[in-house]
Amino acid sequence: MTAKRPQDWSAEEKLAAVVEAGAVAEGELGAFLRARGLHQAQLQQWRQRLLASLSERPSGAAKRTRAEARRIRQLEQELRRKEKALAEAAALLMLKKKARAIWGDEDEPTPAPSGSKS
Repeated sequence: MTAKRPQDWSAEEKLAAVVEAGAVAEGELGAFLRARGLHQAQLQQWRQRLLASLSERPSGAAKRTRAEARRIRQLEQELRRKEKALAEAAALLMLKKKARAIWGDEDEPTPAPSGSKS
């Protein structure tokens, strides 16, 4: 089984190498790098990338989540408004049906009073 090239290392492996190299004494750093198959330049590059990524602001993700939260609130408000309108329409429909059942349909002719002469 062959060892992976440093270019093929995962981010976790690179981080571990940077941390381990930071703990190694100056005089032993060359032996550490040879044992891992690394160059000083690679280690410095990884360290710089790590520091750069740690100093970046999470503005893109934070803005996105704030925008998503705002959109969710708007959609929830719209949903509540529509639910109220639907409930009102259902109540009016039920009242209309009850009124028809009690007073009859408006289109039906009303029967003539029984005591009148026609």
